[in-house]
Amino acid sequence: MKRDARTIIASPEFQSLVARKGLVSAILTVVMLGAYFGFILVLAFDKSLLSTLLADGLSLGIPVGLAIIFLAWALTGIYVYWANTAYDNAVNQIRKGLERSE
Repeated sequence: MKRDARTIIASPEFQSLVARKGLVSAILTVVMLGAYFGFILVLAFDKSLLSTLLADGLSLGIPVGLAIIFLAWALTGIYVYWANTAYDNAVNQIRKGLERSE
């Protein structure tokens, strides 16, 4: 007996997987948005802080901006690592469970 899509979607394993994926995505999104909008707010309300010179021709805004770019790469790497390990393992477990029940 093949399971239909509604049965799969209603299964506790699938619901748990969807919830974990949403949680991981939400956490990483909040971290990125916090960093980005924090930078923009500092730029808007305390421009002199980011214009502080660290060296001749290098203000604090440049390394902070680069750090935000690197943070985006790091968060993407974290998500890819999580998806390739925990998420893929959970998907494979659900598939094996479906194959056994058919």
